[in-house]
Amino acid sequence: MRRRDFIKAAAASVVVWSTTMAGAQQPAMPVIGFMSARSPDDTVQVLNAFHKGLSEGGFVNGRNVTVEYRWAHGDYGRLPALAAELVQTGVNVLVATGGDASARAARDATTVIPVVFNSGSDPVKAGLVQSLNRPGSNVTGSVILSEAMEQKRFSILQEVVPAVTIFGAIVNPNYPPSANQVRDLELAAPKLGRQLLVVKASNDSELDAAFATLSGAGVGALLVASDPYFDTRRSRIIAFAAQNRLPAIYQFREYAIEGGLISYGPSITDAYRQVGTYVARILKGEKPADLPVLQPTKFDFVINLKTAKTLGLVVPFGLLNAADEVIE
Repeated sequence: MRRRDFIKAAAASVVVWSTTMAGAQQPAMPVIGFMSARSPDDTVQVLNAFHKGLSEGGFVNGRNVTVEYRWAHGDYGRLPALAAELVQTGVNVLVATGGDASARAARDATTVIPVVFNSGSDPVKAGLVQSLNRPGSNVTGSVILSEAMEQKRFSILQEVVPAVTIFGAIVNPNYPPSANQVRDLELAAPKLGRQLLVVKASNDSELDAAFATLSGAGVGALLVASDPYFDTRRSRIIAFAAQNRLPAIYQFREYAIEGGLISYGPSITDAYRQVGTYVARILKGEKPADLPVLQPTKFDFVINLKTAKTLGLVVPFGLLNAADEVIE
């Protein structure tokens, strides 16, 4: 071999060896499997909060971590398959958001991969963790407990419309805590001296039927129970209330921002940020069993005065004074 050819071959070998070694020295980028009962269109703000929590822990999507998304679009029956698909891809952490059904699907899909959930009800009663302080397995997360606030929402709404005697409530029977929601509302109604009509909907055709029932029953106010499916149909529900001039109360701030009259409940954006911080801690080596389930620390009480004026309502000063945000 000529000297010039030998030098070229040696140089090429060094390049190949250096490239191979560099690749071997760089650990594979961790992958987060993110599944939700909701849809991407109605999850923009909370998804941003999740990524904020991740970044606070030192992880940025596309830079040092990859996030794979799966969405059920309000169809809870799709969640087990979405969870199984993410588990089969070998994600490092499985994030289950959008309520109890998503959390349960993730829990059932793996006992090895760390699971971080965002739940609306008591995760101990739901069988997700052994206790809030010591989850005890591969599952932990953040709990919103929004479904436990239906009575409080009922009370707020009747303060706004004290002359209304018949209230309507929409509940999703496929949402795991729905039986508790109905029970709480039915207990609250006689205490507040009100009649209550509960309608149920878990898909679009049932939602249309629920709207028709409410329209024909003469209800004077509406409570939309906490449920991720309703979040995916937020615009439709707000439009129905506006068209029928129904004062309505909802669980999350996003409803009031988009034209709903009142929202009251835990800060969902803060809950998603908490999930992001936990995922970052797990990627750094902490175990879910050692991470206590986080509980809400921030609550949003929002009143949309523009909507109130459109409905011809005067919101009591006490409620305006208590609100965290008043939209004028």
